[in-house]
Amino acid sequence: MPIKIKHPVPSDIEIAQACKLKPILQVAEEIGLKEKELELFGQYKAKVHLEVRDRLKRRKNGKYVDVTAITPTPLGEGKTTTTIGLSQALGAHLKQKVMTCIRQPSMGPTFGIKGGAAGGGYSQVVPMEDFNLHLTGDIHAVAAANNLLAAAIDSRILHEHEQPDDEKLAQALCPDGYIAPTIRRRMAKLGINPNKKFEELTPEEKRRLFRLDIDPNSIQWQRVVDINDRHLRRIQINLGDEEKGKGLERFTGFDISVASEVMAILALTTGIEDLRERLSRVVIGTNKNGEPITAEDLGVAGAMTVLLKDAIMPTLMQTLEGTPAFVHAGPFANIAHGNNSIVADQIAVKLADYTVTESGFGADIGMEKFMNIKCRYSGLIPNCVVIVATIRALKMHGGGPRVVAGRPLDKAYTEENLGLLEKGIGNLLKHIENAKLFGLPVVVAINSFKYDTKAEVALVKRLVEEAGSVAVPCTHWMNGGKGAVELAEAVMDACKQTSHFEFLYPLDWPIKKKIETIATKVYGADGVDYSPEAERKIELFTKLGYDKLPINMAKTHLSLSHDPNLKGRPTGWRLPVRDIRASVGAGFLYPLCGAMRTMPGLPTRPAFYDVDLDLKTGKVVGLF
Repeated sequence: MPIKIKHPVPSDIEIAQACKLKPILQVAEEIGLKEKELELFGQYKAKVHLEVRDRLKRRKNGKYVDVTAITPTPLGEGKTTTTIGLSQALGAHLKQKVMTCIRQPSMGPTFGIKGGAAGGGYSQVVPMEDFNLHLTGDIHAVAAANNLLAAAIDSRILHEHEQPDDEKLAQALCPDGYIAPTIRRRMAKLGINPNKKFEELTPEEKRRLFRLDIDPNSIQWQRVVDINDRHLRRIQINLGDEEKGKGLERFTGFDISVASEVMAILALTTGIEDLRERLSRVVIGTNKNGEPITAEDLGVAGAMTVLLKDAIMPTLMQTLEGTPAFVHAGPFANIAHGNNSIVADQIAVKLADYTVTESGFGADIGMEKFMNIKCRYSGLIPNCVVIVATIRALKMHGGGPRVVAGRPLDKAYTEENLGLLEKGIGNLLKHIENAKLFGLPVVVAINSFKYDTKAEVALVKRLVEEAGSVAVPCTHWMNGGKGAVELAEAVMDACKQTSHFEFLYPLDWPIKKKIETIATKVYGADGVDYSPEAERKIELFTKLGYDKLPINMAKTHLSLSHDPNLKGRPTGWRLPVRDIRASVGAGFLYPLCGAMRTMPGLPTRPAFYDVDLDLKTGKVVGLF
């Protein structure tokens, strides 16, 4: 669908609300989806049933492209905007069958300082308001499942505390002798005949089966909410009921919903059976003997699956130029793996000649996890990597002055400065090296801004070409898909090349060897230093058999190192690992490198100040 380009470029929401949308049934028909395979959410978005994969399973996969970026800066790189602009160029201008696959954003950053994540300018997914707000309710479903498990943990501790008699506890959990299916699953896990009747259970079997004896100090599962609220990072619970809660007070906290392991599970699952299995494996802590306690042990994994049975379906939307887009899942890229769902990609590669997806943050974080975690579980292999860079962000990596929100940019970013730019290009070259570690061709997208000069663009192109890749300037923010045609042609050429994909490490390597491979090869560290707690966890997880899981490094996104102040391509440093945690349901271990925030806070002047509803038209205003 052609769009009317205006210069100067209006605000994102003005552009989005001015465009003419196709009915979602038309978008679905054009990409090859049938109406019976959809669950409609109004005229312009729909859930897609996973059964479509069965219908298309014999169809050859299209090309698979991952869009990543240099190390993020406050200046922004435009990764999502480039992902969408590239898709519009492929579909609307080069007439290729294309699918865009991106994450659903959290409302926390939308109302905080970042704003929306639907792209920008003339490269957006629409309706923009729906995309950035509730969409089809998936994040709320994740929060409900997460918080149900949290409530189950504290409820179980309370009831076991109130009822010290094993027989009475067993009778309370099996009224009239009825053994729920979730309890029978636990019987099988413990080696107890799951076909036994309640009255056939021995006192010892009842004790083992019904008394979890959770160690409150071991609990790592927190509650979540999809709002930036720093005041919930650390809270004390069991204060409201003086009689029942006495002696059970404990400190816990809230994460933002998209940092929940449930969100990571939703993104990495391959189907409803796999979802149920992953939820059952979630480890919330240990008992007082140090043995892991799971969501299945608590009997809640089945109910969590029910809460997510609709959320597992990807949401079909469209770009400004009418090309189709899947929006699904939104895991954090530092604590989790930062990529959209596997199921969306698996459907997309069957429907389209080109599937364009994106990974969170820089190639050292989201892309590395895309390759080593997501691709392992999906079975999909990318054909090409696109790395997004901007001239001004590279200048910051070269040592450019600090950027302060609300203040004019320093002239270092608005005037030609080849020396500063060349110093910062080292960051880009390292990310190119990172993509090539996996044996894939790389295309660099130079996301253009008005201050860029021809000499600066030429310098980036020359140094990238010397590194064995190609760099293409693009203007998709101001010109839509038309401004990314050259980029799309370069991507099509790259996808024709023979790739030699390989994972960075085999899963049977020891935990330390996997961590050190990522640290030295991807980040450029000289080595890794482990705290005593990390050493203890490595020993524990190896004993429990979790050492065969892939590694999901949790570190700052603002530097290749663990220190957000080290820009460019840092050298002469070692990576500190202060702790290692297990997301057994999601299927990875995550070492903590430095301080990590899983609950952001609001700035002094949050974005929600500008968001309102025009009561005359019913339109949302102020989103960006």
